[in-house]
Amino acid sequence: MYKFSFEKLKAWQSARALTRKVYSLTKKFPKSEEFCLTNQVRRAAISVCSNLAEGSSRRSKKEQNHFYQVAYSSLMELLNQLIISNDIEYIDSGELSELREEVRQISLLISRLRQYNQE
Repeated sequence: MYKFSFEKLKAWQSARALTRKVYSLTKKFPKSEEFCLTNQVRRAAISVCSNLAEGSSRRSKKEQNHFYQVAYSSLMELLNQLIISNDIEYIDSGELSELREEVRQISLLISRLRQYNQE
């Protein structure tokens, strides 16, 4: 099966795996959060993947970097929401710690993409 360029990006693959975990994790959130925090957390996770995919399709390095920056920003938004989820005891400290490490690794991959485009 043919793979598009974004599917070959380690950053996208890792962000996709994180998105699956986020969806699984947020299934445990209270029903009252369905249209609030649950929705926000999921949208931020999807935004990381989507912006990496969109950026990889752009012709100019400047345009690519714009979308990679948006992906990074969405990743930081996601981390913030996960920290808040821990603060209000929707996720435990162990889950947060594991997700934080994944966020850190993805942030490094996105930073490398941006650096590569500036060379």
